[in-house]
Amino acid sequence: MRRKPVVRAGLSALLVLGALSGAGGAFSTAAAATGGDTSAAKPAAASAPSATLVRALGKDLGLTTDQARRRLSQEAAAMKLEPKAKRAAGTSYGGSWFDADSGKLVVGVTSAERAESVRATGATTRIVRHSAKALDAAKARLDKKAGKKAAPAGVSSWSVDPRAGSVVVRVRAGHEGDAAVRAFLRDAERASSVPVTTEKAPAQAPTTFAAGTVGGDPYYTGNVRCSIGFSVQGGFVTAGHCGQKGASVSGWDGSYIGTFQGSSFPGNDYAYVSVGSGWWTVPVVLGWGTVPDALVRGSAEAPVGASICRSGSTSHWHCGTVLAKNETVNYSQGAVYQMTKTSVCAEGGDSGGSFISGDQAQGVTSGGWGNCSSGGETWYQPVNEILSVYGLRLHTA
Repeated sequence: MRRKPVVRAGLSALLVLGALSGAGGAFSTAAAATGGDTSAAKPAAASAPSATLVRALGKDLGLTTDQARRRLSQEAAAMKLEPKAKRAAGTSYGGSWFDADSGKLVVGVTSAERAESVRATGATTRIVRHSAKALDAAKARLDKKAGKKAAPAGVSSWSVDPRAGSVVVRVRAGHEGDAAVRAFLRDAERASSVPVTTEKAPAQAPTTFAAGTVGGDPYYTGNVRCSIGFSVQGGFVTAGHCGQKGASVSGWDGSYIGTFQGSSFPGNDYAYVSVGSGWWTVPVVLGWGTVPDALVRGSAEAPVGASICRSGSTSHWHCGTVLAKNETVNYSQGAVYQMTKTSVCAEGGDSGGSFISGDQAQGVTSGGWGNCSSGGETWYQPVNEILSVYGLRLHTA
């Protein structure tokens, strides 16, 4: 990207004057010296988390400094272990999650014989009734049914819960008695080979986090402001609801960045924007002065229960935990599938921004409910799916 003449209001004076680019709401060029490698090389060894990152995570999760540092180390180990443990479980794999109390990765298995093999990898096991394949198949049938006939507005979302061994449908408070909601639940139960349970969701409907044009923020398309997600070879990834294919994108200073090369929403919520005209990419997520800008070293997926942080152009840097995966979100524009739900807050204009766990890219902000004053929940579109769909390579340090 082209150079900024001044540091924008709200950014730490310690940030190096430099480029906005595709790894967060905006970026400094603190990582420009990495050489700009855009290859998909395997992730480098994780560096020790900075003291400010540890404090910020501790503040959002209610942890002491030592607890936050220990948790980050445990989660990094769990992310590295999860693929190996899943292979060891084979067809009996029933899902996995991070247990904050023990600091261990827990793997559900349907076979006691397989449990020993999984434990040999270093993971903890729990015998479950249904495999992850069975749970995902049951949810896929519900997705298909909802695709033919839109889910009622009183239904907020639905996902599999490997810990409970069920498909969980979340119903907005005050809509439990709606005839359409009751019919949806009956249909879900009839179509499912696994238990279907319900949870109460906030009364507020989930919405995307795009915003009207406001000066001094990362990127715009038409009268919509959104946030950059992650740098990839030749551009950046972001949320699909922020712009359609062919739409022109301008940066914080109003200058032309590039064009939406692909976009999908609803159904999915992802997009790829090309970068040119003097703009460039760096493998960095902006810390907004709350934490140092974070280098992106890979995209290993964080398990349910792990801590995660988000960077966006409106509410900047906030942290929380991963609550659920493969969740279907019932936006007013239509359902979006295979989303990950978090306890991290977000606000209008944060759409498309980065979700990161340690130094591993996780996804781009889609939508949610609430705000960063009173709290809320936010969903993101997993980044590995976006890279796969568009054949992109993540820009890593």
